[in-house]
Amino acid sequence: MKKDIHPKYHTKTKVTCACGNEFEVGSTNKEISVELCHMCHPFYTGKQKLVDSARRVEKFKEKMAKQTKTAETRKGKKAKKQAEAEKKEQEEKEQEKK
Repeated sequence: MKKDIHPKYHTKTKVTCACGNEFEVGSTNKEISVELCHMCHPFYTGKQKLVDSARRVEKFKEKMAKQTKTAETRKGKKAKKQAEAEKKEQEEKEQEKK
């Protein structure tokens, strides 16, 4: 092994979870903070827990609500084509009358 190229290894690194759990591991960092640990992770606890640090779920729900609202007010492609066809027919009838 070459000297002075490897980071210093700390045998007692303190890991702190967002749930408040603390434990020690070996790492090149002195302290580590994590969002999930074995005490609060849904896979290990068997409880469904929604972790949304960036408001992703709320943003998705808002986006879907906006889409459904606009979909209710808009006409479909078939309705638009039918309305255009009816308009053309009316214009043709008016021109024939003149």
